Amino acid sequence: MNNFIAAFWAEVLKARRSKVPFFTALGFSIVPLVGGLFMIILKDPEAAKSMGLISAKAQLTAGTAEWSTLFNMLAQATAVGGAIIFAIVTAWVFGREFSDRTAKELLALPTSREAIVAAKFVLIALWTFALTVLILILGLIVGNNVDIPGWSMGLLQTSIVDILGSAVLTITLLPFVALIASAGRGYMPAFGWMIFTVVLAQIAVITGWGDWFPWSVPALFSGAVGPRAEMLGTHSYVIVLLASLIGLSATFIWWRKADHTK
Repeated sequence: MNNFIAAFWAEVLKARRSKVPFFTALGFSIVPLVGGLFMIILKDPEAAKSMGLISAKAQLTAGTAEWSTLFNMLAQATAVGGAIIFAIVTAWVFGREFSDRTAKELLALPTSREAIVAAKFVLIALWTFALTVLILILGLIVGNNVDIPGWSMGLLQTSIVDILGSAVLTITLLPFVALIASAGRGYMPAFGWMIFTVVLAQIAVITGWGDWFPWSVPALFSGAVGPRAEMLGTHSYVIVLLASLIGLSATFIWWRKADHTK
């Protein structure tokens, strides 16, 4: 336990001294701000055109200016945008040791490799979940300031489940990004994997196999395609869990057995 605490504190210090947390928070904060802009436009499209916010030729299909629309935007952005932002966080946490050529020095410390990997995963989970809570809070602030209708506690509770649930499913699939960043010894292979899975997720949804493809499940859960009860089944969540366990196990095994002297 002491080894894990020491490793986790070291990871926290690395993140705190880096600008990556700030830029990931800044990048993800764009989501509720853009959602607020859409609400302003949807409230009065003609006024938005006269102010130059949108082109006269723009076709608005986002829905109506109300809380349910804003919450739906946040949930979808968490699933789709989160897949990108969260992957960047994971690639940085696991890939920086190789890009900075500090992997050998890290493993020379009197701390088990398992504790180091576990600490990295815990940091990633806390970091990405905090980003999700951030956009939820910002979304509430933006929606309140824009003064859109349709607020209810029932809607808030349902939307919290949609947004945080989408985030948890996305976070659950991050171990594969960690594995690719580790085995690829840097950021770029992990970024390639992220693009690959995002594209495949879109294809799986279009062809009707999204409920069987783990990386499609977060977007389907968010309601991006329709009511999730119609899109997902118990098997969908089981597949996500199995994929996560495989990624976790493979990452731990790789760090335990890999030759880090090269």
